[in-house]
Order: sequence, then structure tokens, then C-alpha cells
Amino acid sequence: MTDLAARYTAARQIAATAGALALDYFRKWDQLTIDVKGHQDFVSEADRSVELAVRAELARAFPGDGIVGEEGAPTPGSSGYTWVIDPIDGTTNFVNGIPQWCVIIACVYRGQTVIGVVHDPVHDEMHHAIAGGGAFCNDRAIHCSAKASLREGSLGVGFSGRTHIKGIKQLVSRCCDEGTVFWRNGSGGLSLAYVASGRILGYVEEHMNAWDFLAGHLIVAEAGGRVEPVDADEAIVRGGRVVVAGAGVYDAVSALAKAAYDV
Repeated sequence: MTDLAARYTAARQIAATAGALALDYFRKWDQLTIDVKGHQDFVSEADRSVELAVRAELARAFPGDGIVGEEGAPTPGSSGYTWVIDPIDGTTNFVNGIPQWCVIIACVYRGQTVIGVVHDPVHDEMHHAIAGGGAFCNDRAIHCSAKASLREGSLGVGFSGRTHIKGIKQLVSRCCDEGTVFWRNGSGGLSLAYVASGRILGYVEEHMNAWDFLAGHLIVAEAGGRVEPVDADEAIVRGGRVVVAGAGVYDAVSALAKAAYDV
């Protein structure tokens, strides 16, 4: 527990430092050098610079830990702990000057996510959790929405070019039929944080990479929400489907996801 507590403290400190660096880049977003990795999949000099900074801090603090990031090659470890990082989640927003992006840091141990941090430096909000310790936004305890009907709020939805467009079209159509508002902000990490803080009812995406969702997955669970189970080690390799929601609407959200994707 001492080792885990030290990593939790470090994760928040490193996320804050990385967020400040990313925010400096964001303030000159129209001057960034941008490369295209795929359809609607961009990487900027800011992504690379921030990831290098996070990797350096983690390696200095915990040299035996593994590191997996979106932009760089995996670094193997010997301690059993693996850090999973996304330097800027919501890059399309970032490079177009839209203030909906975040820095994500998760820590995995024996197939379980044990630390999650989602930091939004634009709005000075850090959502974070340690396994078994509850969920927080900055220093305030947070909880998923207690609402029991999808008609009482918005459901976050996500989509990427890694999946067929049929699934998201079916999901959005079924959201409309259920009377809920489908909501997409272009950052899955922030969306998961918003589920944990009760701002949206839940979040569904057919496939996300581990660095996009493991941190938020833990934060939602620690905030009293329900999550479709995943093995974190397997997610690091293959990614996975993400279905999370407040307890009162989780069954309805899960049914929507199954109807949209399991066909």
C-alpha cells in the first residue's frame, strides 16, 4: 500500500506538470506542427513533447515500472506496475483550439487498474482515484448520477475510425428512441470523468485504446458507477469496449450497447 500511495501522489503531480506543459502548447494551437496518423487521427508536437516529459518523470520516480503510451514504444518493467498514459486525449479538439482535452495517466497492477488520473488543465479539474479509495475532482469527493431514467440526462457516445460506422449509427438511433440526449465531446477520457462526477449519465464506445479509458474506468467505479468488466492487461494489448454508467441506468445503457454492437 505504501508503494501504491507513493505512485498515486506522483501520478497527480506528474499529471499537473504535464497539463501545464500541454496548456502552453494549446495557447498557440494555430502554430502547432501536426501529422496525420489516419482518418480523424492526428498527432501534434505537443502530444510527443508531453508524453516524453511524462515518461521521463515516471522513469525517474519508478525505474522498475513499465510504461505504455499512445505515441511511444512500450517500456518493459520488472516491478509488476505498468503506467498507461495518453499525453493529450482529444487531440482533434486540441489542434483546433477547442478546450475539451485532457492528460490521462493510469497505473495497472496484475490485470487491475489501481490508479486513474484525468486532468483537464484548461478548467483546472483533476479527476482521480486509487483503488478502494473513492473518486475525487481536485479535493472534492464525486459520485455518479443517481438518476434512474435515461430521459433525465445525456449519454456520452464515442466513435473512432477503428470501428465500423454501423455501430455508432445504431447507438445514436436507439438513444433517440429511448428519449435520452446523445452527447459527444471528442475526448473519451473527459467523458468518463464527467460520468464519475454526475454530469452525464453514462458513456459508451465500441472500442477504445487502454490509454484512453483505463483511468476513467477506475474513476467511474470508485465514484459508485458500474462498468463493463475488462482485464487491464488484455486492454493494453487489444483495447476494448467501454460501457459505464451510474448504477440507476447502467442496465439500460448496457442494453443499448448490446443492441447497437452485438449484432
